[in-house]
Amino acid sequence: MNDASFLEKTWDAILSRDPERVCKAFLALRAADQAVIMDHLRKMVSEPGWHPEQVSSAREALKALEQEN
Repeated sequence: MNDASFLEKTWDAILSRDPERVCKAFLALRAADQAVIMDHLRKMVSEPGWHPEQVSSAREALKALEQEN
């Protein structure tokens, strides 16, 4: 799998709104990559310019990941 495909599949899972899928994809990443994902999700829910559906997906991902910990 090339990098673009990996990134697409990972973000598809993270933003899927399926808590199990979100957590599985997230936990498969290295700690440094997990930190990047968390920072980006927080930006998506707090900064203007994101599509409302993206904001909702990011919010659901954060919720799932916070419940996992």
